[in-house]
Amino acid sequence: MARRKKASRRRSPRAVSLLNVAESYAYANVLTSGLMGTTPVGFVTGATDLGMKMVSDSVGGYNTSSMVAVGGGSISLGDIVSAPDQAFGIVQSNFMNNYQAMAVQSLGIGISFRLGKRLLRRPISNVNRNIFKPLGAGFKL
Repeated sequence: MARRKKASRRRSPRAVSLLNVAESYAYANVLTSGLMGTTPVGFVTGATDLGMKMVSDSVGGYNTSSMVAVGGGSISLGDIVSAPDQAFGIVQSNFMNNYQAMAVQSLGIGISFRLGKRLLRRPISNVNRNIFKPLGAGFKL
C-alpha cells in the first residue's frame, strides 16, 4: 500500500501588515466614538470627562446626596468598572443616537480600504519587496 502524503503545515504570516492594523484601528475608532464617545486610547486610558461627582441637595430640610455623572456622553473602561449600570445606560443611549452613522462609517472604511489596496497593489508590493523585506523588520505595508 502506498504511503499517503502528509498535509503540509500552514504557517502564520511572519510579518504584521500595517494596512491591516490601520484598518482595525479605524473600525475600533468608529465603535468607541459611537458607543463610548471617545477614542480607543481615551477609552482604555480614561482620558475622558466623565467622572462621578457627589451632589448635595437640601430638600424640605433634609440633606440628600447622590452620585451624578459628569460629561454625559463619554465613558472609559474605569467608568464601566466603577459604575457599570450607569455606564451601560450611557452606552445604550449613545448606540441609539449613533447606530446609523456608525453603520455608514464602517461601510465606508471597508470599501475604501479594499479599493485602496486594490489600486495600490503594485506600489505596496514594491515597497514590501524592496524596503521592508531586506530590513527584516517584521512588518509589511
